[in-house]
Amino acid sequence: MPVAFVALAVRFTSPGPILYWSDRVGKGNRIFRMPKFRTMWIGTPAVATHLLTNPGSHLTPIGSFLRKSSLDELPQIWSIVRGDMSFVGPRPALYNQDDLIALRTQCGVHVLVPGLTGWAQVNGRDDIPIPRKVMLDGEYMAQQSCWLDCKILWMTFLKVIKRDGVTH
Repeated sequence: MPVAFVALAVRFTSPGPILYWSDRVGKGNRIFRMPKFRTMWIGTPAVATHLLTNPGSHLTPIGSFLRKSSLDELPQIWSIVRGDMSFVGPRPALYNQDDLIALRTQCGVHVLVPGLTGWAQVNGRDDIPIPRKVMLDGEYMAQQSCWLDCKILWMTFLKVIKRDGVTH
């Protein structure tokens, strides 16, 4: 089972908890706690990775691999089961990403349940600026359908296999 293997790998490669619980913004801008396998050292600031000076220096020995393979995202199934997330929707913002939260609220995207993956994820992931992410989130909201969700899930699978669009 990949979850058990990843949990053991995190435990044996760095001190600290296996899971990192992150405060995220959900539907209606409600804060919820989202788990991920820990990929960074204890004490790393709780900001978006691109805001860190030399993000690679904060990664644990297996952190980069877990992020590039998206295995760090597996515990988010818990958030889906709880109803805080869905499989597809805009990726949940960090509680302190005020610019992203404000733009999503302005565009009405904040009414959607955040997802494990989304339209912005498959169209750039870490490589696109926040205004473009929000524009893509808006496109998803306008075109939301079962077919589009299936397409996004398939595209996510391909992106993960290719490790496409992940910077750290």
